[in-house]
Amino acid sequence: MTKLDVGPYVASLKAAPQQVKDRQLFLERARLRDAVPEVEGLPLVGLGGSCGKPAFLLPYVLRWNEENTLKLEGVARDFDCFVEYGAYPHLKLLEGGMEVAAVQDWSNVALVFMRPGYEHGVELLKRLAADLTP
Repeated sequence: MTKLDVGPYVASLKAAPQQVKDRQLFLERARLRDAVPEVEGLPLVGLGGSCGKPAFLLPYVLRWNEENTLKLEGVARDFDCFVEYGAYPHLKLLEGGMEVAAVQDWSNVALVFMRPGYEHGVELLKRLAADLTP
């Protein structure tokens, strides 16, 4: 089991409440995005707006259909999760319901948002990327 190793990087991008009006500190943090980490060959391309989870770019565009949603549910089962279908699918742990991943499908990209502290984060990211390949 392997957690994502991007937690410190993600934390370095965030501002403390007393720093949110400091433009210079923002500019310093913004430079950190000039070189972003990769996990399993998938580049970190951003953070979730409300959740702050790191987002990884899949190397393909995704369109949901019966086949790939069934694959998604199979991956979820293998990681003791269920799929919650909202605006996009979220994988949540069966025990406690904590969200560990979300997969967003946009017209030009597909992204996986992954909870950095999830103990199987790397394995789940790798499986999602492989199993959802069109």
